[in-house]
Amino acid sequence: GLYIPSWLQDQGLADSALAITQAVAGVLVILGAPLVGALSERSGRRLPALGVSTGVAVAATAGLASFTAPATLLLLGIGLVAVNLGSALYDALLPVVSAPSDRARLSGLGVAVGYVGSFVGLGLGRLAFEVLDAGYATTFRLLALGFAVFAIPIFVWLREVAPASSSLPLSANPLKGLRQSWRRAAAAPGVVRFLLGRFLYTDAINTLIGGFLAIYVLTELGLPLAQVNTVLAVAIAAAVGGGLGGGRLARRLGARSALRLVLLVWVGALGAGVGAARVDVAGLVWLVAVGGGLALGATWASDRVLMLELSPPAHLGEFYGLYATVGRFATILGPLVWATVVDLLDWGRQAALLVLAGFILAGWWVVRER
Repeated sequence: GLYIPSWLQDQGLADSALAITQAVAGVLVILGAPLVGALSERSGRRLPALGVSTGVAVAATAGLASFTAPATLLLLGIGLVAVNLGSALYDALLPVVSAPSDRARLSGLGVAVGYVGSFVGLGLGRLAFEVLDAGYATTFRLLALGFAVFAIPIFVWLREVAPASSSLPLSANPLKGLRQSWRRAAAAPGVVRFLLGRFLYTDAINTLIGGFLAIYVLTELGLPLAQVNTVLAVAIAAAVGGGLGGGRLARRLGARSALRLVLLVWVGALGAGVGAARVDVAGLVWLVAVGGGLALGATWASDRVLMLELSPPAHLGEFYGLYATVGRFATILGPLVWATVVDLLDWGRQAALLVLAGFILAGWWVVRER
């Protein structure tokens, strides 16, 4: 989220280079996530596939900036596919480590701990890139090592109890399998409506955290890389609080109401980002960091629980595959919309940020109660 955009700027590449890479990766995740989820349902175990996806993501990260620009973008795409397929498997493990009564709390705690890990990643990056001046390639290798080390506990301590073999039908054709998954989702009340709303708001969120917010702050607000690093640290600290608070909010208000409230916070944060550039008050970036960070942690804490509440237990892994799929499909559209607004229409990055805020508002409307 920080060093890839900076590397792109150093290479003289347009915003569309990152957009196209994310879009192609998103297509592959769309095709693969429901199939991987369904396969995990049939085997009754998700950790083996999670191990493979983790290994691929670590290897791809370790190779970033070590080769030519096209090779680095290819590795970035491979890493995005691996980490997002793994994310669908990871999310579907929530019932293994929680009971219904504490699911929202543990979902929020998981998000918060994840962003504590982001602090470690930010620190490793600053050590390698800014303190030791080791360059991009070494920075990415150190981050890959951190990814590998902090992935170890789930494979050491988590124990899955494989249920009886599932009779869930599988298709060798990924497109056919995807259609079958969506038909089963349509039969479950509220699932498709939620997934449509999730597509809209993750279209904006994943675009921002995928690197375009860093590009915005570097270019529109003119902050140096070291200060952007500090801004991200503040945002991550807020995301830790957002994860913890979002879990409690989902338990108190219900996951749907908590999610809709958080989406309004997102809109306010993005509005502040546009205002910071419009009136040339870079100090407003701290409002963006705090508001966006709180909203980021609380979004994942609440929407993961809502997905779980809506999904039939027999199709949990498969539906979390769809959950990952809409997030990736959003990652196809979001970066392409950004590239269209900035590079093709030449409307500028402030207009692109406003368009993303519009997507979040549309998602807020769709996920309402009928």
